[in-house]
Amino acid sequence: MTPEELRADIPAVDDDVYLNTGASGPAPRRVVEATAGAVEHHEYAAPVGEGAYPYAFSVFEDARAAFAELLGADRGEIALTQSTADGIARVATALDWDAGDVVVHTDLEHSAGRLPWWYLEREGVERRVVETSKGRLDVDRLVDTVADADLLCLNSITWSHGTRLPVAEVVDVAHDAGCRVLVDAVQSPGQTAVDCSAWGADFAVGASHKWLLGPWGAGWLYLDGDLTAGVDPPTASYRSVEDPSAVEPRLKETAARFEVGTTSPAPYVGAVKAVETMREVGLSTVEARIERLTDRLKTGLGDLCRSPAACESGLVTFDPPGDEAPAAFVERAREAGVVVRSLPVPDACRASVHVFNDAEDVDALLALCDP
Repeated sequence: MTPEELRADIPAVDDDVYLNTGASGPAPRRVVEATAGAVEHHEYAAPVGEGAYPYAFSVFEDARAAFAELLGADRGEIALTQSTADGIARVATALDWDAGDVVVHTDLEHSAGRLPWWYLEREGVERRVVETSKGRLDVDRLVDTVADADLLCLNSITWSHGTRLPVAEVVDVAHDAGCRVLVDAVQSPGQTAVDCSAWGADFAVGASHKWLLGPWGAGWLYLDGDLTAGVDPPTASYRSVEDPSAVEPRLKETAARFEVGTTSPAPYVGAVKAVETMREVGLSTVEARIERLTDRLKTGLGDLCRSPAACESGLVTFDPPGDEAPAAFVERAREAGVVVRSLPVPDACRASVHVFNDAEDVDALLALCDP
């Protein structure tokens, strides 16, 4: 599948310029049709066919396999969630916290990667925030911060600057200090390769509705296989145990122990189709096109650009022209048919450039940035 063929299958970009995939990717028709078809099958055919539950469970296993292959993980290391925030919350509520325990996160975390730790402060957990500079993390300064910490949470690609953090290096530093690591990886799959095993992180989370161009409601939680049996979920239900009918139930020995109960299989059907679609386009094609288009955008933005000159992702943070406020620029752009977003930190705008975008999209945004 070529980028042009993918674009032709995305109704959201028929008449408008969409540069906000970092918030939510516009799904292709094939993904939406697969998702809708799953709802119909689950409600119309499965009840009198293979059964609603057997059908859903087969879908869940297909999604688990697709996510595992995408993330360089084993199937047993993947738990299905509804979103990135859902995955982070499951980890936050699973770990045994005592007053005086320490959790560390960077100042670049999305609210999904901040609020669970803020909430734990009620229980006496200390929360430390690592300061960064222009989207960069000083790993040497991190050594002292995690020296007595229990968990470190960080992005793989920062949502604020589009920079790639040195995850594997950070994991080594944290593990040397006896600190576990949780990676918010939602900005990575779909635009760059992910290998959770190579990262060495204890946990990683993400979802299908950004760069994979999948539906809302299908997320994943990776647990390192050596860690899984030692981390109990915050609760148990019929999907988290080996035999829900057993007199003495036993938690699954895989990451599936974090799955709870009834949820729609439809988003996971859509997620599988999204993964298949992006694979048809090809990762090398995706990365090359993102680099070419972000280079064009950054060159055109000049001094307005806040992201690194070299391509690290499709996320490009920039200042509006003149004295225009970011929110005002976003609204003016939307009125012109160009969709970007404003950011709380830094106080700026952000464009997300994906493989379905083209040079005309970039130029439409640049035209709005010309003072």
